[in-house]
Amino acid sequence: MEFWQHLFTKLQDQQHVYLLTVIENSGSSPGRKGFKMLVAQDGFIFGSVGGGVMEFRLVEEAQKLLKEKTPPIFLKKQLHQGNIKDGSGMICSGEQTIVFRPLNSTHISVIKDILYCLKNNQRKTIYFSPSSFGLSDTEIKDNYQTTINTNSDWSFNELIGFKNTLYIVGGGHVGLAVSELFVKLGFYVVVFDNRNHLNTFEDNGFAHHKQLINYSEIKNYITEGNDHYITIMTNTYTDDKVVLTQLIRNNYKFIGVLGSVAKLKTMWTAMMKEGFSQKELNQVHAPIGIAIKSQTPDEIAISIAAQIIQVKNQQL
Repeated sequence: MEFWQHLFTKLQDQQHVYLLTVIENSGSSPGRKGFKMLVAQDGFIFGSVGGGVMEFRLVEEAQKLLKEKTPPIFLKKQLHQGNIKDGSGMICSGEQTIVFRPLNSTHISVIKDILYCLKNNQRKTIYFSPSSFGLSDTEIKDNYQTTINTNSDWSFNELIGFKNTLYIVGGGHVGLAVSELFVKLGFYVVVFDNRNHLNTFEDNGFAHHKQLINYSEIKNYITEGNDHYITIMTNTYTDDKVVLTQLIRNNYKFIGVLGSVAKLKTMWTAMMKEGFSQKELNQVHAPIGIAIKSQTPDEIAISIAAQIIQVKNQQL
């Protein structure tokens, strides 16, 4: 969302801007589909389409074209195979195609709609073509759809909005750190707690939604979904167990519990006595996070993020 906010600000300032977007890539291309960069008339740059000498040259080209009265819209293919025709100057192999899309104050309403969509957890589709740039209510099946017939006959659609929701059950210090990190990663973040006047919960200005609830009713607040990720980190073993027993048989992309091995062993023993199978327990990521000997809340948040990203991307 930060990218679009910067773009919105520049357009409000009557700046002419180039929006560079990778719409196709293959091989070991450093720029992946959906990567974006804005290059403003005043020299401001934000985002990336792959970095390196390639990006430096593309920025120079955009800045030069912004001096024209009517900057053109066009595709530019970059081959990462050294100094050849259409070469990027990079030798990492692969290739990528980038749209140079000039924007000005007439596009403010579109960017404003995109920001509203992101802030309100809506899912819509940005569409690009040589003659159009806008936002559609129609959801596409995949995150990106690209059609390139010729340099003047192409289209690119991108699904935006928060594609993944992270539920944090427990608004303590770790929950606060996890909230901050996952908002930056593009997740819609929801935090639940059952304690009144908890400073880390009240001070959490990162989460998109916070709510005090009774943990025994958690199933009423978290719906099933393959883009839903559950992290359980309450302040007591008993509350962890209350939450997990209600959610463990539901369909989520990820469910994990924060805690020591000893605590989790006690919980597993109690849950198996209540009829939960070892197979069900094995589906829970516990202790949650990649084992990096994390100590601080920020380190724990990074370990959790690494594990969830691994799960999220395992089929990409």
